[in-house]
Amino acid sequence: MAHTSLSLIALWLLLTAPVASAQMPRIELSAGFYRIDAEVAANEPNRAQGLMHRRTMPTNQGMLFVFSQAGRHCMWMRNTYLPLSVAFLDQEGRIINIENMQPETEDNHCAAKAARFALEMNLGWFSSKGIKPGARIGGIEKSPAPQ
Repeated sequence: MAHTSLSLIALWLLLTAPVASAQMPRIELSAGFYRIDAEVAANEPNRAQGLMHRRTMPTNQGMLFVFSQAGRHCMWMRNTYLPLSVAFLDQEGRIINIENMQPETEDNHCAAKAARFALEMNLGWFSSKGIKPGARIGGIEKSPAPQ
């Protein structure tokens, strides 16, 4: 009986756990003299998954979203437990605007004009480093092509 109960519990945990996404590629970016270790979401499944279900993210890590076309892309925080700041970037990696996002909300946070990339970091990362719209994020040119 105990073995059956343990098996049922293990099965329930397996079925209710968030689906682990495949390992995303990583890229080193820079903002001024700050180094950023970013996961790259360059395909639709990875962009849809984003940083959902994560409880922590190291200080200088983030996620770079690579869009197939420049547009007024929007982000939201469904199933995302971390407070984040998102910088929308143009083709050259210049910051268009930065939006602060609260966990588990469905508010849209959108690019102020056509963006080709979005970089999510822990809430307040950009402001704490004095990084503002117009600043350039280096290394964007090394990102994988969107799919």
